[in-house]
Amino acid sequence: MAETSDAGGESGFSDLPDTPEEMQAEVFRSLADLWEDFLARLPFLVGGLVVLAATWLVSRIVASVLRRVLASNRIRRSLRDLLIQLASVGVWVVGIIVAAVVIFPGMTPAKVLTGLGIGSVALGFAFKDIVENFIAGILILWRFPFDPGDFIACGDIEGQVEDITVRMTLVRRTNGELVAVPNAKLFKEPVVVRTSRDIRRMTVPAGVAYEADADRARGVIRRAVESCQTVSGKRPVEIFLTGLGSSSVDFEVTWWTGATPLDERRSRDEVVGAVKRALDEAGIEIPWPQRVVSFKGPLHVDRKESEDSEG
Repeated sequence: MAETSDAGGESGFSDLPDTPEEMQAEVFRSLADLWEDFLARLPFLVGGLVVLAATWLVSRIVASVLRRVLASNRIRRSLRDLLIQLASVGVWVVGIIVAAVVIFPGMTPAKVLTGLGIGSVALGFAFKDIVENFIAGILILWRFPFDPGDFIACGDIEGQVEDITVRMTLVRRTNGELVAVPNAKLFKEPVVVRTSRDIRRMTVPAGVAYEADADRARGVIRRAVESCQTVSGKRPVEIFLTGLGSSSVDFEVTWWTGATPLDERRSRDEVVGAVKRALDEAGIEIPWPQRVVSFKGPLHVDRKESEDSEG
């Protein structure tokens, strides 16, 4: 049995080169075979690259044509972007299948699709977050009520939407910072669209002294607010008494202005200034907090301490 094993071992290594020269020759022979195989495959590789280049060109043409056609229709911008991106993805899928068939002549479209299906499942498990953001991006582009240019707020993120892709949404804060928000976050959490309408309501408190005529003060405030250029005339100015404060009779002043954060700040600045000037001109006091201190019994002053302090 031992002799048989030795004989078998010797026969298994009998094909290996014995000298360094023979090993070097074997290496060069293997490299030559690889080079010949590469040259034989080179036309197929070139053909595959040509197909991919044509796919890139066709995807650009399709995107340009769709952008022009859809721009003439009344379709939301986000929906147009979604259709263009899906069309580009479809063109690339077809182009990759054709390139694979050209590079590997034995490959068929059915085999390529089967491989893509298995690969997509594996990638779905490996890159769960990316797939989740991709699906959320499609749903946002398809149904969500905001487009690039809108001002939104989601959690502690607030700003103007610059771009929506199938993976993330770019939000520019009012201080200039750019935030890349994963689409899954916008899809799962509540989103406030501040510019869903052209105008939005603003409210500021105002107070007048107890000695002032509340109805007269209300009229003065109303005329001051209605005279402001940033106040929209589409909705009425509303002024309500909200309570009797510790130092003032309190009003709630409500009006409508532009929807952007800049419109909000400008309008608040103009309205507050106009109300202040109007109340001053009308002689209506805007009180500050006052405290009245009362004592239940008479105050006893030590005369000696009083004389010492005077001395």
